[in-house]
Amino acid sequence: MNNSLHDINERTQLTSNNQFELMLFRLGQAPDSERRELFGINVFKVREIMVMPTITAMFNAPPHVLGVANIRGQIIPVIDLPAVVGCNPTRGHTILMVTEYARTTQAFAVEEVDEIVRLDWSRVLAAEGNGGNLVTSIAKLDGDTDKSRLVQVLDVEQILRNVMPSANNEITAESVGDAIRLPKDTVILAADDSPVARMMIEQGLGAMGVDFIMTKTGQEAWERLQAIEEQAHAEGKSATDKVALVLTDLEMPVMDGFTLTRNIKQDARFKTIPVVIHSSLTGTTNEAHVNAVGADAYVAKFEASELASALRRVIHH
Repeated sequence: MNNSLHDINERTQLTSNNQFELMLFRLGQAPDSERRELFGINVFKVREIMVMPTITAMFNAPPHVLGVANIRGQIIPVIDLPAVVGCNPTRGHTILMVTEYARTTQAFAVEEVDEIVRLDWSRVLAAEGNGGNLVTSIAKLDGDTDKSRLVQVLDVEQILRNVMPSANNEITAESVGDAIRLPKDTVILAADDSPVARMMIEQGLGAMGVDFIMTKTGQEAWERLQAIEEQAHAEGKSATDKVALVLTDLEMPVMDGFTLTRNIKQDARFKTIPVVIHSSLTGTTNEAHVNAVGADAYVAKFEASELASALRRVIHH
């Protein structure tokens, strides 16, 4: 994969403009159709693309796991992505897409990689269940015309949870440690577009014993925060009397977490509210971006104990 895709300056420019790059690929014919629909994944989660290597089948592997591949000395599980979403790869599994999610590395077998496009997050709309539980959003490639090509952005967190459930850690009060004490009458405002991530966040915050408001996009969280501030102002209070902390994902339709964080930190009404970014986009480059936009902490998905530790540290700082 071209190293320029990982250039920190280019990535900083993208995130500062509420933009990202989407890798487009095809998985074969859709069910009951001859169409080969486009799917997408954030380029920054893709480590490399390669012609399908030798796959070693593993005894008693989970369904939809083809086996493992030896990629530069690392043994990586290979997931049959067409089978997961129900497509028929008439041209075979020709390409391997190696990805990094939340400190894990896995590879997805796909039929064909198409191209890389640069998009504004405002052209990415929440799927709202239209893609079942495997699609978080729909991207419009050619503007807002009726002929705009549509791309289904897959919920890789949900796919990994479905395919490899043994890797899921149970979230309990014991696993997160002592209850977190928020300032009186305050809540945590959280934002994540992935249903499975929202479920895990809700379980985690519940186990921590905190009150919270959950939203699905950065835009929804931003509007909710302004509404809370208006209500607080009417009561002679401020937003900081109502919101103890904002917990946000990075990749979200309409408005991403970088933009949400910048909006909060550049607004005098909200700038003292701590922001914790909780994302499967891991690595030192992304952590540098988090610091650049003024977030107070960065936590990789999804270790409830680490999230709890970060929230305690920020709230009681």
